Amino acid sequence: METVNWKVEGMTCSNCALSISKYLEKEGMQNVKVNPIDGDVQFEIIEAAESNKEKLAKGIASLGYKVQSPENTAHTQGAGSQPMNKYLRYLLLCLPFTLVLMLHMIPGLHIHWLMNPWVQLALCIPVFLIGMSFFGRSAWKSLQSGVPNMNVLIALGGSAAFLYSLIGTLMGQGEQYLFYETSATIFTLVFLGYYLEDVSVGSTQSALNKLAKSQKVMANMIAFDDQHHEVIFPIENIHLKHGDLILIKTGEQVPADCKILWGEASVSEAIVTGESLPLEKKPKDIIIGGSLVVEGTVKALVVAEANQSVLANIINLVKKAQGDKPPVQLMADKISAVFVPAVLVIALATFAINYFILGEFTPSLMRSIAVLVIACPCAMGLATPAAIAVGLGRAARNGVLFRNAKSLEAFKTIQQVVFDKTGTLTTGNFVVDGYHFEKVDEAEFKQLVFSMEKFSNHPIAKCIANEWKTNQPIRWAKIEEVKGRGMRALTREGDEYWAGSYEIASRLTTDSSHNVYITRNGQLIGWINVVDEVRPEAGEVIDYLRKKKVKTILLSGDRKDKCLQLGNTLGMDEIMYEKSPEQKLGILEQLNQTAPTAMVGDGINDAPALAKASIGISISEASQVALQTADVVLMNHGLKNLPLALGLGRHTLLTIKQNLFWAFAYNIVAIPVAAVGLLTPAFGALVMGLSDVVLAINSVRLFVKKVI
Repeated sequence: METVNWKVEGMTCSNCALSISKYLEKEGMQNVKVNPIDGDVQFEIIEAAESNKEKLAKGIASLGYKVQSPENTAHTQGAGSQPMNKYLRYLLLCLPFTLVLMLHMIPGLHIHWLMNPWVQLALCIPVFLIGMSFFGRSAWKSLQSGVPNMNVLIALGGSAAFLYSLIGTLMGQGEQYLFYETSATIFTLVFLGYYLEDVSVGSTQSALNKLAKSQKVMANMIAFDDQHHEVIFPIENIHLKHGDLILIKTGEQVPADCKILWGEASVSEAIVTGESLPLEKKPKDIIIGGSLVVEGTVKALVVAEANQSVLANIINLVKKAQGDKPPVQLMADKISAVFVPAVLVIALATFAINYFILGEFTPSLMRSIAVLVIACPCAMGLATPAAIAVGLGRAARNGVLFRNAKSLEAFKTIQQVVFDKTGTLTTGNFVVDGYHFEKVDEAEFKQLVFSMEKFSNHPIAKCIANEWKTNQPIRWAKIEEVKGRGMRALTREGDEYWAGSYEIASRLTTDSSHNVYITRNGQLIGWINVVDEVRPEAGEVIDYLRKKKVKTILLSGDRKDKCLQLGNTLGMDEIMYEKSPEQKLGILEQLNQTAPTAMVGDGINDAPALAKASIGISISEASQVALQTADVVLMNHGLKNLPLALGLGRHTLLTIKQNLFWAFAYNIVAIPVAAVGLLTPAFGALVMGLSDVVLAINSVRLFVKKVI
C-alpha cells in the first residue's frame, strides 16, 4: 500500500472535491482525502505502478480537472513570480466587453448604435465563448461524473439569457428580447466572485505557506578538494543528502535537520515550535530545519533530507488534517450533493409559477435565471475547509499540531483532562536533592553510584551520573539493569552492589521515602533523593482549566507522597498514583464512559492511554513517535499552549457553525427573493460570488481572534 499525494487544478467548490473523491473510491482507492482549498489530493493505492497512476490521472482529467506533475508543482512553489490567477485573467478578458454592453443601462445615457441587437451580439459573443469554455466545460464534465457542480447553474443561466436574446435578434423582435448584457454580466461577475474567493480563501493558508517557504533556502555545503582543503559552496537545501556537511552562520536559516559537530549557537525554533526564546545549542545537539541561528557559527551534519525533515512532516501533517472532515460537515456534504438538482427543479418551478401568475414569458425567464445564478452550493462546501485551514494553520504557527480535523470538533465536549506527572507536569529534569552514606566515605560512595548509574537510561540515573561524573569509574566484572529494580553490578572480587528502588532495600529499612537505595552484599550503605522540577506554566494551565470548569486529574506511576505533593500544590481535582501502564489504560476507559476525556502525556510511555482517550495530547519534541501517538502534539516542550489548543478547537468549531449558518441562511433567503423578482440575474451573480468571500473573511478572523 502506497500513499499518493497529488496537486489537482480546477476545483472550484466542494462538489468538485466530491466528484474526484467518488471517482477515486470507485477505482478502489482507500483513505481518499480531497482538499478543495489548496487542491491537495491524498489516497492509498494497492498497486502503485506508474501505469495505474497514469490511468487515475487521466480519469481525473476526464472529469475536467488536471493533475499537476511533481516537477511542475515544485517549479510553481519555488518560482519567484507566480502566473496570473486564471479567474483574474478571465475577468480582465470579459470586463471590457461587459462594461460597454452595460453603458446603455446608465440612466440618461443614450447610445443609439449600442441599441443595435447585432452590435450587442458581437460584444456578447467573446464573453459567452470565454464563459462557456470554462463554466460549460466544467458543467458537462460534472454531469458526466454524476455529481453536478455549481457551474451547471451558471452555464444554464448565462446560456438561457444569451439564447433568448439570440432568438429575438434572429426573429427581429427588437429591444424586448435584448438581454445580452445579462448573459455577459453573469459570466463576468461570477469570474470576479471566483477571483475574490480564491484570494480570500488563499489567505486562510497563509500560516501554512509561511512554514512551506521556510523549507526552501540556500545552504553552505562543505566539501574537500584533492589536497583535502575545505571548500564551501552554495547549494539549495532540497539537494542536501543525509551525511552532508554544512556551515551555518549568524542570521542564517537552518537548511535541514542536522547535528552540530563544531561550534555553539543560539537558535530560534519559533517557526517550528512556537517558542520565541532562542535555545542554546552545542556539539551533538540536533537543530531543526527552518529554525534561525540568532548568534553563532556551527558546522553540522545533515541527518534528514528535505522531504523527511521535521518541518516537512509538520506541513504534511497539517495538509493531511485539512483534508479531513469533522462530523459537523457531513450534513452539509449530503445537502451539497443534491443541491444543484434541487436548484434546477426550483428554477423550473419558478418559471412555471411566474408564467402562470404573470402570463409573461420574459420576466418569468429572468426570475428563473436569477434563481440559477444566486444559488450557491460553494458556501456550504467551503464552510468547513476554510475554517479548518485557518484553525490548523494558526495552531501549526504556534507549535500545536492536530493530526486530524476530528480533534478540533472533539474539544467542544471535553469535560476532564488527565495529566501524566513526569515529563508532563514536571520538566523531567532531575537534580540531586540530598544523599546519605555509611560504611564508605563520600568520594567512594559517589564513585560507586556513578559507575553503576552511567549504564542506565533512566532519567533519575542520568541525573545522578551527570552530577557525580568522575574520570576514574569502577570497572565491573558484570553489570546489568534489572527491570523494575535498578542496576546490579559485580566486582572481580565477587562483591555485589545494587543501585535501585525501595524494592532492593525493603528487607533492610522501613523508610521508603527515598528515590535510590545503594546496597553492598545485602547491606544498605546509603540512599539518594532527587527532585523533579515542576513546569513553570503548569500552575497557570491548571488554573485556566479550573476556570473553564474542566476537571483535572493527575494519573501517575510515581509514589503516593510525591504525587500528592505535586497535585495539591497545583490544586488538581483528583490524584491517582502508583499506576502501571495497564492500570492507566483501564482508568482512561472508565473516565471516558463518564465524560469525554483528554489525556496529556509524553507520547511514548503513555501511548496506550493516549490512544484510549477522547483526545490524546502529547508533550514531545517533533519526533515520529510523538506524531504517530497522539491526536494533538504540543511542540514547545511544555504545557503553555494547551489552553491555545483547547481554545482553537472550540473556536474553529464555532466558526464552522457560523459559516454553515450563513451558507444555509443565504440560500434559504436568496432563492425565494430571486424567485419573486426582487433580484436581477446580474445582481444575483454578484451576491453569489460575494457569499463565499464572507465565509472566507469570517474564517480568517480566527488568525487574530482571542481564543483563550
